Amino acid sequence: MNNPILHTIQTPDDVRKLRIEQLPQLASELRAFIIDIVATKEGHLGASLGVVELTLALHYVFDTPNDLLVWDVGHQAYVHKIITGRKDVFDTNRQLGGISGFPKRSESEFDTFGVGHSSTSISAALGMALASLIQGHVEKHHIAVIGDASIASGMAFEGLNHAGVTDANLLIILNDNAMGIDPSVGALKNYLTAIKKDKRVRKHNLIEALNFDYSGPIDGHDIPKLIAELQRLKSVKGPKFLHIITTKGKGLQQAEEDQVKYHAPGKFDAKTGNIPLKTNEIIPPKYQDVFGETLVELAEKNPKIVGITPAMPTGSSMNKLLTTFPNRAFDVGIAEQHAVTLAAGMVTQGLIPFCTIYSTFLQRAYDQIIHDVALQNLPVIFCLDRAGLVGEDGATHHGVFDIAYLRCIPNLIIYAPMDVIALRNVMYTAQLGLTNPIAIRYPRGRGELLDWKQPFKKIEIGKGECLKEGEFVAILTVGPIGNTIKALCKSHFSDEKIAHYNMQFIKPLDEMLLHKICRKFKRILTIEDGTIIGGFGSAVGEFIHHHGYTDITVKQLGVPDRFIEHGKTEELYKSIEIDPENLIKSISSFT
Repeated sequence: MNNPILHTIQTPDDVRKLRIEQLPQLASELRAFIIDIVATKEGHLGASLGVVELTLALHYVFDTPNDLLVWDVGHQAYVHKIITGRKDVFDTNRQLGGISGFPKRSESEFDTFGVGHSSTSISAALGMALASLIQGHVEKHHIAVIGDASIASGMAFEGLNHAGVTDANLLIILNDNAMGIDPSVGALKNYLTAIKKDKRVRKHNLIEALNFDYSGPIDGHDIPKLIAELQRLKSVKGPKFLHIITTKGKGLQQAEEDQVKYHAPGKFDAKTGNIPLKTNEIIPPKYQDVFGETLVELAEKNPKIVGITPAMPTGSSMNKLLTTFPNRAFDVGIAEQHAVTLAAGMVTQGLIPFCTIYSTFLQRAYDQIIHDVALQNLPVIFCLDRAGLVGEDGATHHGVFDIAYLRCIPNLIIYAPMDVIALRNVMYTAQLGLTNPIAIRYPRGRGELLDWKQPFKKIEIGKGECLKEGEFVAILTVGPIGNTIKALCKSHFSDEKIAHYNMQFIKPLDEMLLHKICRKFKRILTIEDGTIIGGFGSAVGEFIHHHGYTDITVKQLGVPDRFIEHGKTEELYKSIEIDPENLIKSISSFT
């Protein structure tokens, strides 16, 4: 057996000291290292296993960090992190206080650009390459690694279109594994598949038509071949494009066979690769599954309902509608802007689109929400999954800005269900026919209720509810954090001092109820899982100021004016003092 190598590797310089024939062994050790840690600490597995050889080849050939390497999204950057000085702390990956699960500029000079959302690598690397030209650094190399799902996004095409008319020393590497989180979709995916099967397609090569020097496709797991091609491309001037074929989950049989599940599998057995069987314990369902099952239930009775998701059918549970009504559900790929305007177009022709997008990704379609939906007052139903703090994915993925960035848009209704029954009922209400677009925000994770499949009830738009009467302090909540307050009112604040209101609608506010509250209470506490600046509490404060209630003290709790890093969700709530223990202190001090 060959002597172990990985323990000798701290930086890319150590990799470059190895002979090429030693690199496959290092690749094998890296895969085992990643599997061992991710099996217990969790994280993104399949993508990083698929680019082990590519990562080694890139750092072997190029003079990183002087040559600039940009990873798209960053799911696949674990090997990069391990061989750029973070091997000894890799077990802290995605843990509170540990290293980020994505490339992050403040973490390492080798992380040239912070990522977490897709399709930014080409534009960023081109910006770096043009800066190098301007500053006379003509020998510096700039490499963007992007997947076949990410390259189908509009922003990636914008970058390609610009790069093709420059003299930038830019190399784009297409990591083609036919997968994003779910299988890649669309005409471009079919085109790339055709290139892999029939090289005659290359006579009409799309990339070459954009003025790139195209090479490939080549085996992305063949290290000598990768190194030889990368060394050749170093001498080619101008924009270059290398197409490589890889297998997501390479080296772990289960991850290769079930690439969707092993994208981020949670805990699993490092030796066998098996994910533990679910227990027979009956637990509340995930919000996303309630959404998915309810959508199918509604679609069975209402033929006008359609579903749209930008590349998240499994993550959002839109796959349930895709399976049941494949002609009425659309995975449009990583294309949030297109998803929103597609929904708007469908509304004009009488359909009822449920457009489900993670809160953090809806940010990418802000103009479309305003210009294509709200301005025309088209009743698109936006279902904002992963609203609030999402945990270990960290700052790039927390859905904490949606209340603030949506609340200022005219015509838009914003609703935050406190539980999964409320989620079902607002979905039911929306498909009955609204005159305005609506955004329904709900969190990652499980609900509170087991008996959730209740008969539908129509919700009155813009109405809140009193959950507990009180005389001294009014606590106003929106969304599932109301369950925490509801429980605390039973366990710690059962007296007549504290009142609790589930406001439900952030926009329009229940002004009749707010007037009643303001006339009765001199102290109002607002609690939300979004940003304090511009959020629900701000809306309540604006109402109080506008109507001249000058003798009321308002305290706002929520996400402070800083980016919240990664960690378990309960740890993050504690860090911003809206966990149960801190809420008890805040409420007690306010009374």
